[in-house]
Amino acid sequence: MATTPKPTSLEDGTELEAFVDAHDIALVELYTSGCSKCQAMESVLGNVARVTGVPIGMINPGNDIELLKRLEVDSVPTLLLYKDGVEIARRAEGFLGTDDVVGFLDKNVPDVVDHD
Repeated sequence: MATTPKPTSLEDGTELEAFVDAHDIALVELYTSGCSKCQAMESVLGNVARVTGVPIGMINPGNDIELLKRLEVDSVPTLLLYKDGVEIARRAEGFLGTDDVVGFLDKNVPDVVDHD
């Protein structure tokens, strides 16, 4: 039985880099604990992973201020989309539903979203 894709918890910048490097396309959510919009995004990202098969990582950069500076993140939740290890798009507009996130992927990497 195949495993159902689900978001991967990433602990630090090193794990983030390894995750992004391991996948041609990767979506990463930056969140903080105590952020209700971030918590609500977790189930959305699980749905997105199942619908699209796109690998999704989740990282709390709160303990790594240098990571926040390096990624130029000012608010959470922030979604970063990577292709071949390079950030190609981002969304930092608060809570997004499954259709919004799938639409974001479809706009930026249409070849990975199944249109059946």
